[in-house]
Amino acid sequence: MSRKLLRIGTRASQLALWQANWVRSELEKRYPDLEVTLTKIKTKGDKILDVPLAMVGGKGLFVKEIEEAMLRGEIDIAVHSMKDVPTYFPDGLALRCITEREDCRDIVILRPGVASWRDLPQGARIGTSALRRKAQLLHIRPDLAMVDIRGNVETRMRKLTEDNLDAVILAAAGMHRLGFSGQIGEYLPVDVSIPAIGQGALGIESRIDDDATNAMIDFFNHPETDWAVRAERAFLKRLQGGCQVPIACHGTVAGDALTLTGFVSDCEGVRCLKKVACGPVAAAEKLGTSLADDLLIQGAGAILNEVYAHETFNVDKEDV
Repeated sequence: MSRKLLRIGTRASQLALWQANWVRSELEKRYPDLEVTLTKIKTKGDKILDVPLAMVGGKGLFVKEIEEAMLRGEIDIAVHSMKDVPTYFPDGLALRCITEREDCRDIVILRPGVASWRDLPQGARIGTSALRRKAQLLHIRPDLAMVDIRGNVETRMRKLTEDNLDAVILAAAGMHRLGFSGQIGEYLPVDVSIPAIGQGALGIESRIDDDATNAMIDFFNHPETDWAVRAERAFLKRLQGGCQVPIACHGTVAGDALTLTGFVSDCEGVRCLKKVACGPVAAAEKLGTSLADDLLIQGAGAILNEVYAHETFNVDKEDV
């Protein structure tokens, strides 16, 4: 009898391949007779490396080409970083599983001789491509000079010296997964830098009608992370946000209770809105939508409209 085959679609970055290989390893441990292969797919986000993410625009920057391959039947599942996954899916595809979240915090890698990002001198140059990180740090330290950097984890760490930066900010989850946990750095508390929606979790996308594959991968779903991330994504969906705007949201689960913190800001961190909401995990998505509505009542819509109207966000409006 021939071995069963399951094909995983993934980006080709070092971190994406780590994540896909972890999923493959877990599948092969659970199903010894299953052969799992990886298909590397280059997305638009991988091709455009000389432009800040916020200026690229569009939806599905790191997933569209992978989804198209799945719809053509070339792959069976896709493994994504949850923070890259849009809130809408093509007909026939759906987010099937959300894995247990890794460390969700951001981490600051500092130049030698600096103990804390709070000790950085006036006008210190900070490398990051995330508008939500820029806005939250500028809200605390408006003197900081934010520098756009792109590339994989190692590339961005190298830019600390190559671009003469004082610090770079990365997601702790990626650092941990790639074995950089010992790298000198400082974790930013969640109340200082609220993470991106879904940060630290992986999402597994599949065809809705592929019952055999869906049954096979369901064990990856982690209920507590699933509730929290679905609430975060409902918040993002209600605000119609993406990487082009400074939006952050983070959920935590304790028993049957979900606590959700939402954040909306302008790009300079001057006009910021932040609110915490609590509710039952059974109403996770409703809680996310309700929290977004509360911020809209407080003026989030006007802030986001100004951000979208800014000229630097009109570079590329193609729906990717």
